[in-house]
Amino acid sequence: MVNASAMQELGLKARKAAGVLALASTQQKNAALMAMAKAIRANVNKLIAVNASEVAAAKTKDLKDSFIDRLVLTTSRVEAMAKGLEDIAGLPDPVGTMLAEWTRPNGMKISRIRVPIGVIGIIFESRPNVAADAGALCMKSGNAAILRGGSDGFQSSTLIVEALQQGLEAAGLPAAAIQMAPTTDRASVGEMLAGLGGTIDLIVPRGGKSLVARVQAEARVPVFSHLEGICHVYVDKSANPAMARDIVLNAKMRRTGVCGSAETILIDRAGAKSNLSPIIRTLIDSGCEVRGDAEAQAADARVKPASEADWSTEYLDAIVSLAVVNGVDEAMAHIAKYGSQHTDAIITDDEEAAQRFLNEVDSAIVLHNASTQFADGGEFGFGAEIGIATGKLHARGPVGLEQLTTFKYQVRGSGQIRS
Repeated sequence: MVNASAMQELGLKARKAAGVLALASTQQKNAALMAMAKAIRANVNKLIAVNASEVAAAKTKDLKDSFIDRLVLTTSRVEAMAKGLEDIAGLPDPVGTMLAEWTRPNGMKISRIRVPIGVIGIIFESRPNVAADAGALCMKSGNAAILRGGSDGFQSSTLIVEALQQGLEAAGLPAAAIQMAPTTDRASVGEMLAGLGGTIDLIVPRGGKSLVARVQAEARVPVFSHLEGICHVYVDKSANPAMARDIVLNAKMRRTGVCGSAETILIDRAGAKSNLSPIIRTLIDSGCEVRGDAEAQAADARVKPASEADWSTEYLDAIVSLAVVNGVDEAMAHIAKYGSQHTDAIITDDEEAAQRFLNEVDSAIVLHNASTQFADGGEFGFGAEIGIATGKLHARGPVGLEQLTTFKYQVRGSGQIRS
């Protein structure tokens, strides 16, 4: 069982560290990030060896290949992790940015200034690189982080956090600025959701639907999250057929286990002759199971019948649902009914149709002629991301440095009193 007092101690240490980070200079934070990257590279062999044992253990369980893929660390993925830390060091520091300023008639000068949120709890499952991405983003934005990883990648995540702490200490910052919960006991999640005695300001879950649903239901502090990534690609009648095939294949099959992976393909009936069979063939020949409506089944005998549940399923696997629709209006209606307001794309050479889709689809990320797999903070130029938020308050879409800050008002007077 989790030791509640030990978890509370994590919160107290994080709160103290957050006070130091809030006042740390950009140069000091960047020095810590560069030292973190160096420590990650220095520990690559140990990290891969520990991770390999965890992957081997995970393969003995009844887990999806996509879950295993998220758990795996390779030399290239560790290098990408280190490079991601260096990239964050190169990003502008949002803390202290003046968002607005004005002078009142009585002479008072008011400024709105960007400041850290405080202490952020990150609860994640299998992907160890979340520890590096989330810890570094929190630190650069002046926040302390408490990480709680899943059991399958716990040792890998712990080693990563130790490397991050080495970097913090090398730059003269407190190691408690990035901490790992010392247990995978589910009760530790409950402790964090309760706020650790008022020390946690924000929770960010990174994981499957059951984890996110629990966080959203039980959290007593604000949450940045998305429940599901039911992402759509709509192929309009005026789409370039070769472009459509390439984008659909990438959106579904580049990495099936990421939240930006397309789960439903919608084909405009007016362009079905050019697009329906070629897209189905491209997907199936690439190892993707296609579950389709009657028209999709008629186009290719290998297509399996889609049930009503398929349209609202996040497969996170080499499976996709496919439907034929009557133009952009029916496509948008389908997305509104079955989507999760995460990421949706239109493929078309019709600028009017594209603009309607971009304006009217109520999702955090909407794309024109690009893969849904670009739903990623790094691809947006944010550096690594802490996650994707589909809520509409404070942060929406990729959560990077700016989204991990809030603001305060600084008011300068010269003796004014209110009548």
